[in-house]
Amino acid sequence: MKKIILLIVFLIGFETYSQAKKDPFTVEVTKVMGDLNKDNLEDKVIVTQDTVNEKSPYKLQIFFAQPNGKFKLIATSTKIIAPQYPDGRDGYRTGDGFMDVTITKGVVSVNFGLLRGHFEHKFRFQNGNFELIGFSYVASDGHGTMSSIDFNLSTGIRIEKTEAYGEDDFAPTYTKKKILIRPLPKIQDVEPFENELY
Repeated sequence: MKKIILLIVFLIGFETYSQAKKDPFTVEVTKVMGDLNKDNLEDKVIVTQDTVNEKSPYKLQIFFAQPNGKFKLIATSTKIIAPQYPDGRDGYRTGDGFMDVTITKGVVSVNFGLLRGHFEHKFRFQNGNFELIGFSYVASDGHGTMSSIDFNLSTGIRIEKTEAYGEDDFAPTYTKKKILIRPLPKIQDVEPFENELY
């Protein structure tokens, strides 16, 4: 009888452990292909979502193609794309949301839409990691002012501009600064809205 009870306890524990190990990011949102490491093989970036979680977070994964036709996981981030519902499904809705991922000339761009604008993070594979090399932001305040940021993290040049649109009229502003960030942030560490520079 003791052996049967121990077996049942073991099986329940094993089932619980197995469920805990399952990846909750089961819904594929997008997949893009392109050469990211200059080996003339089509690498891939996949974004998946955990739709059971109250916040519906995303996971971005980057895979390098291997000569044998298989793919090797190189980088994973559950931070670079803000959750669909930051305050939960019944929380405050901002109108912001993940747009897409693109690959252009070996650079992975993660694009996020805002209620009145958008922003983009650009990553390149260098120094053994996908490092943040660019950030851009364009948005309206809804009251006649358009703001933009263009930050080239490779050179450190960060340009901020504001200009009027609509009926309001004021002198545009332009600020150019050199801000060197070293080492460059890695894709797994970058989180939107958590840093005032990018």
